Amino acid sequence: MYARSAVPGSLAFLGPFWAAPPENPRLARASSWQHRTRRIYAAVMNEAIRPGSDIPQAASPAPELSVVVPTFNERDNVTVLYRRLEAALAGIVWEVVFVDDNSPDGTWDVVRALAQRDSRVRCVRRIGRRGLSGACIEGILASSAPYAAVIDADLQHDETQLPKMLSLLASGQAELVVGSRYIEGYKSEGFNKQRAGASALATEVARKMLRVEIADPMSGFFMVRRDCFEQLAPKLSVHGFKILLDLVASANGSLRAIEIPYTFGERKHGESKLDSMVALDFLGLVLAKFTNDAVSLRFLLFAMVGGIGLVVHLTTLFISLELFKEPFAEAQASGAIVAMTSNFVLNNFLTYRDQRLKGFALLRGLIAFYIVCSVGLLANVGVAFSVYDQEPIWWLAGAAGALMGVVWNYAMSGLFVWRKK
Repeated sequence: MYARSAVPGSLAFLGPFWAAPPENPRLARASSWQHRTRRIYAAVMNEAIRPGSDIPQAASPAPELSVVVPTFNERDNVTVLYRRLEAALAGIVWEVVFVDDNSPDGTWDVVRALAQRDSRVRCVRRIGRRGLSGACIEGILASSAPYAAVIDADLQHDETQLPKMLSLLASGQAELVVGSRYIEGYKSEGFNKQRAGASALATEVARKMLRVEIADPMSGFFMVRRDCFEQLAPKLSVHGFKILLDLVASANGSLRAIEIPYTFGERKHGESKLDSMVALDFLGLVLAKFTNDAVSLRFLLFAMVGGIGLVVHLTTLFISLELFKEPFAEAQASGAIVAMTSNFVLNNFLTYRDQRLKGFALLRGLIAFYIVCSVGLLANVGVAFSVYDQEPIWWLAGAAGALMGVVWNYAMSGLFVWRKK
């Protein structure tokens, strides 16, 4: 309906034309109906956006299984693995979480392209962090399903066993299912004799020292209940490669485990990540768990490097005293500087391999290492000179001085030299 308006005096002669048109009953009823309709529509819209609305919203079903895949330079394998998972897990609601350590070959880029086409694919790209164990821990904790499987991206693990592993967990028969290489039914297509021998030796060491019950604690193919994993996660080390051994040892027999055989395939693309450093990581992990986590794996590696540094220190001290005939104070300082340099190189290569410094950062780190250890160096020389002055036994004085700086060096190295990004 139109409303009447007052007509200004100067325009009074337009009064007859200014007046509202006669009211049409049919139009009035239509206008009233439209007004009520707008109010109803507005009410519905307000209800739709109101928090806690009872209106059901379409949502994808929650995944039953999360498959965690740690990757580093596996660009050529991730798409093949994705297709294999899609075929093996037909009829199961699943997701796959690729955890990539910023691969130089752009593995993360391939995964992200897959994720844009399939919402079941997720990519976690880690910057400044390296290591299979840490990647698995982050991937499982980032997953959303009640069950999580860990499988390598090299296509050597048998993804067709995943439904069977899931069935064992979902039925309550187990809390952990392990793809084992040491039970009847296992077949190998790509496990060479040298690698098999090293794995068997490591398995025996782990089982005897840590009293692990399962036959293959070194396996990288397993599935676990996520709630059980989350309870143990604070005890796990983010360093090293043997996440299953760490998990089982930390559980102290509390996990109900079942092992199943599988076929170990042949690597199609890329190179194996196993090297001599993995053996050292393994020994460090065994010692850490043997001491009930009283000391960390990184500290054990740092202490081992320190032991090598002590040998370097004493050797330099001997050469300075016997060959160059330097006074003891100068010889001790020379030994300390040479030992500090060797310790920095070895720690950068081994202890902090996941945060390894390169290029200009290597020189900057060496200078920072000298600076933060300068207090320890002063204490080193002072204590050693005091001991030598009372008892002129060069190796005893040298060892006493070297030991003074160990704790200081370790603490300051983590804070100022290999600090996390």
